[in-house]
Amino acid sequence: MTAALRHHWPEYLIEAACLGLFMISAFTFGTLLEHPASPVHQAIPDSLARRFLMGLAMGGTAAGIIYSPWGKQSGAHFNPSVTLTFLWLGKVKSWDAFFYVGFQFLGGLLGALLASIALAPWVSHQSVNYVVTAPGNAGAFIAFVAEIAITFILMTVILHVSNKPRLNRFTGLFTGALVATYITIEAPISGMSMNPARTFASAVPAQHWTALWIYFAAPLIGMLSAAEVYVRGRGARRVACAKLHHENNKRCIFCGKPAV
Repeated sequence: MTAALRHHWPEYLIEAACLGLFMISAFTFGTLLEHPASPVHQAIPDSLARRFLMGLAMGGTAAGIIYSPWGKQSGAHFNPSVTLTFLWLGKVKSWDAFFYVGFQFLGGLLGALLASIALAPWVSHQSVNYVVTAPGNAGAFIAFVAEIAITFILMTVILHVSNKPRLNRFTGLFTGALVATYITIEAPISGMSMNPARTFASAVPAQHWTALWIYFAAPLIGMLSAAEVYVRGRGARRVACAKLHHENNKRCIFCGKPAV
């Protein structure tokens, strides 16, 4: 544990910062698009169009983080379910996974709290509500199934794209495109979390604990299932590394590639 913390603390801090920035982006764009006093909200009365713009904003945020210098160094998981899936695949060591998950929760929460303070007059409005994730009108069970489905697809795409030499540099674009699509289409069903740390970060300032279990269990089930299917079909040796963007000049704490 001590050795992991001493040698890999920059990556742990990066993971915290990445999810913190993601949460700040979500709070900011959520306020701009959903608060009734926002000029953007008033100019775009159609909820589908606003979700499309929110999807573009958050998909772009995700892709930007993955391709940023920070994302290239840590691997840009900023999601405990992603980290734990790569742990199960044998591509992340136990203590690295422990600290990644802990710092993801910490960073997401700090980002949400900072955004809550900065946007205090607006994010507490029921139309924004700290961009919490909650089941839609179809109920908790359907939301649970939907979260499993979208995370299964996401991890399937990540594994197939990141492990093909001709495609791996596009992993961030595929990921961002899926995030954008899910927010546009799936968000009314489950709130579109895919990330327990992201859901927890919003839940704390909102004091919103409804169906929290969905967003802790379903993403992990979906991603682990996708990894199992991939390994059965392709073999564990086809999984090269736990980074979403590996071919860069940053060191890799997972496979040992040195910085260039």
